[in-house]
Amino acid sequence: MTPPPTWALALTYWLHMLATAVWVGSLAAISLLILPAMKRALNPEMQLVFIDAMQKRLEPIAWFSISLLIVTGLFQMSVNPHYDGFLSISTQWSLAILAKHILGIFMVVTSAIQTWEVIPAIHRAIVKSRKSKNADELDALQRREILLLRINFGLSILILGATAIARVS
Repeated sequence: MTPPPTWALALTYWLHMLATAVWVGSLAAISLLILPAMKRALNPEMQLVFIDAMQKRLEPIAWFSISLLIVTGLFQMSVNPHYDGFLSISTQWSLAILAKHILGIFMVVTSAIQTWEVIPAIHRAIVKSRKSKNADELDALQRREILLLRINFGLSILILGATAIARVS
Protein backbone atom coordinates (compact mmCIF):
# COMPACT_ATOMS: atom_id res chain seq x y z
CA MET A 1 0.00 0.00 0.00
CA THR A 2 1.30 3.44 -0.92
CA PRO A 3 1.56 5.72 2.10
CA PRO A 4 -0.76 8.73 2.05
CA PRO A 5 0.67 12.14 1.22
CA THR A 6 2.17 13.94 4.19
CA TRP A 7 -0.37 16.78 3.92
CA ALA A 8 -3.27 14.30 4.16
CA LEU A 9 -1.85 12.64 7.25
CA ALA A 10 -1.09 16.04 8.84
CA LEU A 11 -4.64 17.22 8.09
CA THR A 12 -6.04 14.04 9.61
CA TYR A 13 -3.96 14.44 12.78
CA TRP A 14 -4.95 18.11 13.05
CA LEU A 15 -8.67 17.35 12.65
CA HIS A 16 -8.41 14.53 15.19
CA MET A 17 -6.70 16.77 17.72
CA LEU A 18 -9.16 19.61 17.04
CA ALA A 19 -12.16 17.32 17.58
CA THR A 20 -10.57 15.98 20.77
CA ALA A 21 -9.86 19.48 22.07
CA VAL A 22 -13.40 20.65 21.32
CA TRP A 23 -15.15 17.62 22.86
CA VAL A 24 -12.87 17.08 25.86
CA GLY A 25 -12.49 20.83 26.35
CA SER A 26 -16.24 21.31 26.50
CA LEU A 27 -16.58 18.45 29.00
CA ALA A 28 -13.79 19.92 31.13
CA ALA A 29 -15.30 23.41 31.02
CA ILE A 30 -18.73 22.11 31.97
CA SER A 31 -17.47 19.82 34.75
CA LEU A 32 -14.89 22.12 36.29
CA LEU A 33 -16.29 25.60 35.65
CA ILE A 34 -19.90 25.79 34.52
CA LEU A 35 -21.62 23.24 36.78
CA PRO A 36 -20.09 24.54 40.03
CA ALA A 37 -20.87 28.16 39.10
CA MET A 38 -24.39 27.20 38.01
CA LYS A 39 -25.04 25.47 41.35
CA ARG A 40 -24.02 28.62 43.25
CA ALA A 41 -25.73 31.20 41.05
CA LEU A 42 -29.01 29.67 39.86
CA ASN A 43 -32.09 28.25 41.56
CA PRO A 44 -32.93 24.59 40.76
CA GLU A 45 -35.46 25.38 38.03
CA MET A 46 -33.10 27.81 36.30
CA GLN A 47 -30.33 25.23 36.57
CA LEU A 48 -32.43 22.81 34.53
CA VAL A 49 -33.28 25.48 31.98
CA PHE A 50 -29.57 26.29 31.72
CA ILE A 51 -28.53 22.62 31.41
CA ASP A 52 -31.17 22.14 28.71
CA ALA A 53 -29.93 25.19 26.76
CA MET A 54 -26.31 24.13 27.18
CA GLN A 55 -27.04 20.57 26.00
CA LYS A 56 -28.87 21.85 22.92
CA ARG A 57 -25.71 23.71 21.95
CA LEU A 58 -23.29 20.98 23.04
CA GLU A 59 -24.98 17.94 21.47
CA PRO A 60 -24.41 18.81 17.80
CA ILE A 61 -20.83 19.82 18.55
CA ALA A 62 -20.19 16.61 20.50
CA TRP A 63 -21.76 14.35 17.86
CA PHE A 64 -19.84 16.10 15.07
CA SER A 65 -16.63 15.70 17.09
CA ILE A 66 -17.38 12.02 17.70
CA SER A 67 -17.94 11.47 13.96
CA LEU A 68 -14.74 13.30 13.10
CA LEU A 69 -12.79 11.32 15.70
CA ILE A 70 -14.03 8.02 14.28
CA VAL A 71 -13.22 8.88 10.67
CA THR A 72 -9.82 10.42 11.34
CA GLY A 73 -8.92 7.79 13.93
CA LEU A 74 -9.64 4.92 11.57
CA PHE A 75 -7.53 6.56 8.86
CA GLN A 76 -4.64 7.17 11.26
CA MET A 77 -4.81 3.65 12.58
CA SER A 78 -4.84 2.12 9.10
CA VAL A 79 -1.59 3.86 8.12
CA ASN A 80 0.19 3.33 11.45
CA PRO A 81 3.08 0.85 11.22
CA HIS A 82 2.09 -0.60 14.63
CA TYR A 83 -1.38 -1.59 13.41
CA ASP A 84 -1.55 -5.37 13.01
CA GLY A 85 -5.27 -6.07 12.90
CA PHE A 86 -8.59 -5.43 14.53
CA LEU A 87 -8.74 -6.40 18.23
CA SER A 88 -5.03 -7.19 18.25
CA ILE A 89 -3.26 -6.88 21.59
CA SER A 90 0.17 -8.08 20.49
CA THR A 91 1.96 -4.81 21.34
CA GLN A 92 1.69 -2.07 23.95
CA TRP A 93 0.49 0.26 21.17
CA SER A 94 -2.32 -2.05 20.06
CA LEU A 95 -3.38 -2.67 23.66
CA ALA A 96 -3.50 1.09 24.34
CA ILE A 97 -5.47 1.71 21.14
CA LEU A 98 -7.93 -1.07 22.01
CA ALA A 99 -8.40 0.43 25.50
CA LYS A 100 -8.91 3.85 23.89
CA HIS A 101 -11.59 2.46 21.59
CA ILE A 102 -13.41 0.60 24.38
CA LEU A 103 -13.42 3.76 26.50
CA GLY A 104 -14.61 5.70 23.44
CA ILE A 105 -17.53 3.31 23.03
CA PHE A 106 -18.49 3.96 26.66
CA MET A 107 -18.36 7.71 25.96
CA VAL A 108 -20.59 7.35 22.92
CA VAL A 109 -23.09 5.25 24.90
CA THR A 110 -23.06 7.81 27.72
CA SER A 111 -23.63 10.62 25.21
CA ALA A 112 -26.47 8.67 23.59
CA ILE A 113 -28.16 8.20 26.98
CA GLN A 114 -27.87 11.94 27.60
CA THR A 115 -29.14 12.88 24.13
CA TRP A 116 -32.00 10.45 23.68
CA GLU A 117 -33.05 9.57 27.23
CA VAL A 118 -32.14 12.10 29.92
CA ILE A 119 -32.64 15.40 28.07
CA PRO A 120 -36.08 14.40 26.69
CA ALA A 121 -37.02 13.21 30.20
CA ILE A 122 -35.95 16.58 31.60
CA HIS A 123 -38.20 18.32 29.06
CA ARG A 124 -41.16 16.16 30.09
CA ALA A 125 -40.42 16.60 33.80
CA ILE A 126 -40.22 20.40 33.46
CA VAL A 127 -43.72 20.44 31.95
CA LYS A 128 -45.04 18.08 34.66
CA SER A 129 -43.40 19.99 37.52
CA ARG A 130 -44.94 23.27 36.38
CA LYS A 131 -48.37 21.67 36.64
CA SER A 132 -47.84 19.72 39.87
CA LYS A 133 -45.12 21.80 41.57
CA ASN A 134 -43.29 18.53 42.37
CA ALA A 135 -39.59 18.88 41.61
CA ASP A 136 -38.40 15.47 42.87
CA GLU A 137 -38.22 13.94 39.39
CA LEU A 138 -36.44 17.04 38.07
CA ASP A 139 -33.88 16.86 40.86
CA ALA A 140 -33.17 13.21 40.11
CA LEU A 141 -32.83 13.92 36.37
CA GLN A 142 -30.54 16.86 37.01
CA ARG A 143 -28.29 14.72 39.19
CA ARG A 144 -28.27 12.02 36.50
CA GLU A 145 -27.38 14.51 33.77
CA ILE A 146 -24.53 15.94 35.84
CA LEU A 147 -23.30 12.43 36.65
CA LEU A 148 -23.29 11.49 32.95
CA LEU A 149 -21.38 14.66 32.06
CA ARG A 150 -18.79 13.89 34.72
CA ILE A 151 -18.54 10.23 33.66
CA ASN A 152 -17.80 11.36 30.11
CA PHE A 153 -15.19 13.80 31.39
CA GLY A 154 -13.53 11.01 33.41
CA LEU A 155 -13.59 8.68 30.42
CA SER A 156 -12.03 11.39 28.26
CA ILE A 157 -9.15 11.70 30.73
CA LEU A 158 -8.60 7.93 30.55
CA ILE A 159 -8.67 8.07 26.73
CA LEU A 160 -6.02 10.79 26.76
CA GLY A 161 -3.94 8.54 29.03
CA ALA A 162 -4.32 5.59 26.63
CA THR A 163 -3.35 7.90 23.76
CA ALA A 164 -0.21 8.96 25.62
CA ILE A 165 0.72 5.30 26.17
CA ALA A 166 0.18 4.55 22.48
CA ARG A 167 2.28 7.57 21.43
CA VAL A 168 5.31 6.44 23.44
CA SER A 169 5.03 2.81 22.27
